[in-house]
Amino acid sequence: MEEVFNYLKTLEVNFLATKAGDTVSCRPFGDPVKFDNKIYMLTHAEKSVAKQLAKNNTVCIVAYNPEKKNWLRIFCEAIDDSNNIAAKQAIINEFDWAEEAGYTLDNPNFKCYYLASAQAEIRDSEGDILAKYTF
Repeated sequence: MEEVFNYLKTLEVNFLATKAGDTVSCRPFGDPVKFDNKIYMLTHAEKSVAKQLAKNNTVCIVAYNPEKKNWLRIFCEAIDDSNNIAAKQAIINEFDWAEEAGYTLDNPNFKCYYLASAQAEIRDSEGDILAKYTF
């Protein structure tokens, strides 16, 4: 988990793909947060991604490191942990913009998820697997 977190943390953006009925939706996500030995992400309950995760929490995260010229793919479940006040506080502590953007402990629309049942792999530009991780 640590290697995958560090890979994501060094990049400005990664891409999260979800199922939306019979189609796939993909959008950029920012920094992950590490808390309780898990990788967390946050969003707002009114966004499409939160609604899609409520119906199907199986996701794929893809990130590209241009310096290393390799890819990270994570196939996992995004577990809704929005009732975990300690996790939410860790996210708020990580980002100086969080509270100003409305991510406060009393906001019921503040959604947080951790990655579970993850199968991750790093591949080079030729498609060869450089590393595999399970967490």
